[in-house]
Parts: sequence; structure tokens; C-alpha cells
Amino acid sequence: MAETGQAAEPVIRKQRGPSLVWLIPLVTLLAGGWLIAKYIAERGPEITITFKTAEGIAKKTPIKYKDVQIGTVKKIRFSEDFHHVVLTARMASTAEPFLRAGTKFWVVRPHLSLRGASGLNALLSGTYIEVDPGDGEEQYEFIGLEEPPAVTSDIDGLRVTLIADSLGSLDIGSPVYFRGMPAGKILDFEPDDAGRRVRIHAFIRKPFDQWLKPSSHFWNISGIDASVGTDGFRLHSPSLITMMFGGIAFDSPDGGAAIAAGGTPPVYRLHAHREDISEEQFAGGVRYMTYFDSSVHGLSVGAPVEFQGIRIGRVSRIGLEFRNDGKDYRIPVELEIQPARLRDEAAAKGLTDALPRLIEQGLHAQLRTASLLTGRLYIALTMHPTPQNASRTLAQGDHVIPSLPGGLDQMQSSMQNILGRLDKVLSAPAFDQSVRDLHASLKAFRHAIEQIDRHAGPVAGKLDDVLLRAREALERLNRVLDPASPVRYRFEQAEKDLSDMARAIRAFVEMLERHPDALLFGKPQTGEH
Repeated sequence: MAETGQAAEPVIRKQRGPSLVWLIPLVTLLAGGWLIAKYIAERGPEITITFKTAEGIAKKTPIKYKDVQIGTVKKIRFSEDFHHVVLTARMASTAEPFLRAGTKFWVVRPHLSLRGASGLNALLSGTYIEVDPGDGEEQYEFIGLEEPPAVTSDIDGLRVTLIADSLGSLDIGSPVYFRGMPAGKILDFEPDDAGRRVRIHAFIRKPFDQWLKPSSHFWNISGIDASVGTDGFRLHSPSLITMMFGGIAFDSPDGGAAIAAGGTPPVYRLHAHREDISEEQFAGGVRYMTYFDSSVHGLSVGAPVEFQGIRIGRVSRIGLEFRNDGKDYRIPVELEIQPARLRDEAAAKGLTDALPRLIEQGLHAQLRTASLLTGRLYIALTMHPTPQNASRTLAQGDHVIPSLPGGLDQMQSSMQNILGRLDKVLSAPAFDQSVRDLHASLKAFRHAIEQIDRHAGPVAGKLDDVLLRAREALERLNRVLDPASPVRYRFEQAEKDLSDMARAIRAFVEMLERHPDALLFGKPQTGEH
């Protein structure tokens, strides 16, 4: 028996299993591993973007799509040739669908210009890189845009290609209008394969793409359209935006199916003016020739051809031909008669059938002045059954219209004839002799009057002598004024020519009184031009 008050010996028991002390680092290790695995799983691929400059870009600059961050710039370095800046960016795993060929990257900065303001949200959030996804193959190296694209891929519409002789004042972002409404923009431009024309790529957004048809017409509305033609001065001023930055308009005739989406972009001709479209519609027709012996200064290709004031064609070619070993020449002018301008099938056919018969009956081509201010000429087809000085020389072929002297040439010739006749009258020897006889008669008559004044008394004795001299003076005057006298005939002919000229000038003045704007815009005309 143990003694009372003696301490008992402690009993040591061994714990089975791991100690709880190791539980904390194990949990920490598992949590860290999970975080690392999650980071690796959520971390997207690494890409490179090349820009010309790193203006506004720094490390940690965000990459966004529709204001949602999908990546971050990690490193900035120069290219091997030091001409560009290469950005290395880490993208989110959710951004992998964006990393395809055709994806566009550009820097969004605050920008203010006459075209408008853009990137204003960067004033608050700072500069960032915007993305427009492509739909090509997987890609991890990209070339950044220096300017934002005119149209992004999330905008529905159709792309078209326009062929123009020159770009003019058009530029990327220039608007495209449909009946005055903004319907699209210019995306890009480039020279064609031959380098002779410009290929312009444009985008027509919905809902305006439904009016884009194979028969659509495009024309340039840039700047101020000021020109001088046969109708005088023409001035057309579009909107202020198109005056400053250029613009294109398009329209479509009624009928026809719309262009289907998804195919090859349709190609259209970009006309310089809307009037060129109607001229193109009337192209073709029957070609006639006419020849002029006088100057055609003021006549140009495209000048109107009119019949009784109605436009029925245009001048398609002006040439020069020498004949008789260079001793003689003539000016051939090709006329393109376009019956379609009459816009009536029966009238068009009637014109085509009637022209050969009208030529046999005296149809002639004549140069006329459309405006005295501009000096532009046009061709008028008029009937002259018995023409004078008409050029009837025919070319090879049957479609030849004889010509007549033009209006100004005819007036100038008439004036020269009148002045020539007056010169002949005034320089004729008979005229000089008649003037001398009249002067001698008047001198004798003056001497007789002086004698009467000095010798009133003895004048009665000399009265017979005075009367005899007066009778001689009257006979000389009568010979001068005799209807059969050559001088009298020349005076009467000159008077007739002056009267004809006065009537022509009076008719011209009356026309100006009725149409005072004729000096600026030419004579009043009917029919389509």
C-alpha cells in the first residue's frame, strides 16, 4: 500500500495519426496551389501589337472591347530596325475568340477636328487600346491601326467598290449619301492594277443597303461644282461637310432586285457629275458627219446638237482634214444623234427615219452661239431648201449633213460686205467728180448771191447771167442725183445694206429685251439638255 500523500506517476500515451500542427501549412499549400492553377487557367495568351509610335501608351494600358477590359499591355520595346514600337500584351482567356486574322487594334485618344470629336471617353478613363474582332485563322501577332476604322465589324451593311479617274477631295471617312441622307462612309482607296484609275472601297450601312442595286449610280458631290458650258455658267453648292471633306451620292432607278449580302462587293463607276449619268444613258445612236470651212472655236466635244430648239444629240468628235496636197482643208465634225433623248419610242423612231429625208429636202448643220459671254457654240439643224455657200462635200458614207455658215460668221460677213460696198462707193472716180461738180456749182451760186448783195441796182442787167449759172449748177446737181447715175445707184444700194443691218441689230436688241439673261446663259431653248 502506498503511503498516503505520495504523488502518482504520469502516464504517457502515444498519439496515433498526423499532428494537427501540420494541418495549417497543408491548407495553405493547397490554397496556394489552387490559386496558382486558377491563375494559370484564367491567364490568356500573350500577343504582340506593332504601332508606329507609342504615343499615349504605357505599361498596364488596358485593351478593351465595348468598354470591357480583355487584356493589358505588359511590355513596350522597339522593333529591330527602330522604325516601330512593339507592344507585348497579356490577354484574358475569354479574349481568345478575338485573336484571329482580320482583328484590328487602334489607340483611342481624345481627338477634335473639323470632322468632329472622337475618343472623348478617354478624357476620363485615360488612353486605351480598342479591338475590332476578325473572323480569320488563329493569330497572335498584329499590326495596329494609326487611325480608327471608318466602320467596325458590328455594323451591318454592304461593301462596294467604286472606280474613279481621280480621288479628288475624297478621303477615308468621307460620307456617302442616299437622297441627301448619310448612308455610309469611304473605308479605303488604292490605285488599280494599271495605275490609271482609283479604286475606292465604301460601306453602305443598313437600311440603305436595300436600295443598292446592280443599276445604281454613284457620283461625286465634293466641293463646289462651277463650270462654263453651252448653257452659260453653272454653280452647284452642296452641304458644308461635303464642301470641306468631300462626299459621294448614289441613287437607284425604280425596279430591280437589291444586292445580296455576303458575296463579292459589287463594282460601280464613280461619275464626276450627276449630269454625266444621263449622258451615259444616251450614249450611242446614229452618227452623222458635217464639215465646216470656217473656225469652230468655241465648239467642243459634248456640245449639244439641236433640231428646232430640241436637243437630239451631241458632238462626239472634231477633227481636221487636208485635201489637194495640203492646199485646202476642212473641219469634220461628227454628230451623235440620240433619238432616246425624246423619251418616246414612236418619236425616236420617227426621228431616225425622217433624218435622211430631211437631208434631201434641205436639212443643214449650222454653228450657233449659245452665250455671247462664254463664246460656247452648239450645232443647230435647220431647214434651208435653197442654201447659199453650203458645204456639200461628202465623206465616205451616206450619213452626211451639209453645213451653213454660223450666226456670228454670217453677221460678220454681212458687215464686211456692207463696209466693202461703202468703200467702193466712196472710192469710185465718178463719186469724186460728182462731188467736185457739186462744189463748183455751189461756189458759182454763192458768187451770184454776193453780186446781188453788192450791186442791187445793176443786178437786173446781170440777172440773165445769174440765172444761166444757176441753171448750170442745178443741171450738175441733177446729174449727180439722176436715178440712172452710178453714184445714185451705189448710194441706194448702201442705204439698202444699212437698212438690212439695222433690222438685224433691231431683232437682236428685241431678243435681249425679252430675254436679258441671254448674254449670261445663252439663248432660251426648249427640250432636254
